[in-house]
Amino acid sequence: MTDASLREMICALAKSMYDRGLTGGSTGNISARTSDGGLLVSPTETSFGRLDPGRLSHFDVAGVLIDGDKPTKEMPLHSAFYDTRSTAGAVVHLHSCHSVALSMMPDVDVDNFLPAVTPYGIMKLGKVKLLPFFLPGDPAMGEAVRGLSGKRCAVMLANHGPVVAGKDIEAACNAIEELEDTSRLAMMTRGFNPRMLTQAEQQAIITKFDVEWDT
Repeated sequence: MTDASLREMICALAKSMYDRGLTGGSTGNISARTSDGGLLVSPTETSFGRLDPGRLSHFDVAGVLIDGDKPTKEMPLHSAFYDTRSTAGAVVHLHSCHSVALSMMPDVDVDNFLPAVTPYGIMKLGKVKLLPFFLPGDPAMGEAVRGLSGKRCAVMLANHGPVVAGKDIEAACNAIEELEDTSRLAMMTRGFNPRMLTQAEQQAIITKFDVEWDT
C-alpha cells in the first residue's frame, strides 16, 4: 500500500469509528506502519471525525518526526506495542463507552478482561490485560505495556479506554471494535446470569483458530 493510500485509509477508518460513537470529541489516537518502516500517527488534540491525511504526524524508521503536526501525547503507548510485538502494523486507542464501563466493575478479571460471551472476542483479541489507571499521557502506560513482553495484542486502560495492536490498520480497527462489542454484551447481560462459553468451548476456539493465548 502506498503512503498516500495508507493516509486515506487511516482517516476513513477513524471517521467511521467516530461517526458510530466509538470515540468522541478529540479523544482516541491511531497509528500505522508505512511501507518503509516509519509511522503515520494522528496528531494531538484532533478529532477522529476530522483527520486530515496531509497533516498526520510522520515518523521515519528511526522514530524522528519528519513532517506533519505534533503527534498524540499517547505515543509511548504506540511505541511500546511496536517495540515489543514484531507483528504490530497498526495501533488504535479509543475511549469507547462500554469497555470503559466494564473496566470500572469491581469483579472483572484483571488478567482476562473480556468475558467469554462470543467466539469473536477470543479469536480477534486473545486475552486482554486490564491495566490500572494512569493519568492521560503518562509514559508509565507505555512501560506497563512493555512489561507484558509482547504477549498481548490488547490492553484495557482502567477508567480510560482500550488499546489494540493489529497486523495492519484494518485488523487493528476490527479487533478494537470487537472489544467494544464484547464489552457492550457483557454490560447488557450483567445480573442476568447469562450462559458464557464453557472452558471446553473456549479451548476449541483457541485451537481451531490458532489464537495467541498467553497462559
